[in-house]
Amino acid sequence: MKFLIIEQDLRVSGTSQGIISRSFLGKLRKAYPESLIDVHYIKSEDSVDKLDLLPVDHLEEYRVNASAPMLVRLANKLYWRLFNVSLVEEWFVKQYAKIIAKIDYEKYDHIFIRSAGIGHEIILATLDLPILKKAIVNFHDPFPVAWYVGTKLKPTKVDFFRLAKMMKVVDQAHVCTSTASYMSHDLQHLYGSKKPFLTLPHQYDPTVFSLKAPTKVRVKEKPVSISYHGALMFGRNIENLIKAYSELINSHPKYVENTELILRVKGNEVARFKEMYGDALNIKFLDTVDFSSSSNEQTHQSDIVIILENGPYYCNILVGKAPFLASINKAVFCLSPKTSELRNIVTDDRCIANMEDVTEIKTKLKKLIDNELNQGEPIKPFGEYFSQENFKVQLNEILQANN
Repeated sequence: MKFLIIEQDLRVSGTSQGIISRSFLGKLRKAYPESLIDVHYIKSEDSVDKLDLLPVDHLEEYRVNASAPMLVRLANKLYWRLFNVSLVEEWFVKQYAKIIAKIDYEKYDHIFIRSAGIGHEIILATLDLPILKKAIVNFHDPFPVAWYVGTKLKPTKVDFFRLAKMMKVVDQAHVCTSTASYMSHDLQHLYGSKKPFLTLPHQYDPTVFSLKAPTKVRVKEKPVSISYHGALMFGRNIENLIKAYSELINSHPKYVENTELILRVKGNEVARFKEMYGDALNIKFLDTVDFSSSSNEQTHQSDIVIILENGPYYCNILVGKAPFLASINKAVFCLSPKTSELRNIVTDDRCIANMEDVTEIKTKLKKLIDNELNQGEPIKPFGEYFSQENFKVQLNEILQANN
């Protein structure tokens, strides 16, 4: 088989999408070791990519200018107010479209166009291009961003024009996929698609990384270290975790002596949490670090790792860190809304709790800690969902739909 992949983010650090996209290529090669895999990589800024590590046959790299000409920017100040279309966005998308239009796509059996960022420029750029009618278009997040679960943004008139354009893209695409079953359902209806959105979840493949020596790893100080690494946004609630953990360590001296909660967080509310809980017993707030250090710390120093889903009522995306955490064979504790993607995936009830229920968080966290202290059976919260075998099963369903 011959695969053509058009990518927008292949960075080794800084974004979860780069990690996910690199891993997709690694898993694709393992699924079809004898296949031809060609990649066209279009990016808009300098980045560390280490493209030589990717198991592909050929890779073309392009750089587009992210800064629109002054004339376009000046005209846009009035244009978007009159016509509800951003000239700057249209100009930026056209930079991608010019490159994609020149790609010789007809010799390939399957074409993947994979989105990145909040702008989805690489997908929008395919509108009315012949390649789109043969393509598998993958959405990593909802678009426009106002429809992203957990955002506080309200749709604007410009957003409805963005939506209308994406609806045309979806109508022309041969197959559409997303990374979560709930998102596939929602986007199919949001875009008025007459064909089903299929699901291919995020992946993690360590073979496509050559991580530098970590420089900012914190060595754990207690037998059981609980950690969260990430941003506080889109309704992700860490306060109830802090409350539940505080209640737990106040319930028995063994939890004071044997546990710690490490929070490597960033976001608008971090300062408030530090002020409120910075002196709390056994809780440490630290800065976020690069992927090399973060992955090393979670792999070798953490015993229970935390996932915060978007909330508070519904999460239709698959958080990018899930496949990585599944790969390091640690106990994972998910704080989730009552309806969420992870609730369809987590196979061990101890590993997921209602993000709004402090009592449930405390009870299940206690079970996970006790299992670690008592050296119980290893916990595999996601079963085989992120396995290579399951990836190939889900991939084959998409490829068959593309025939």
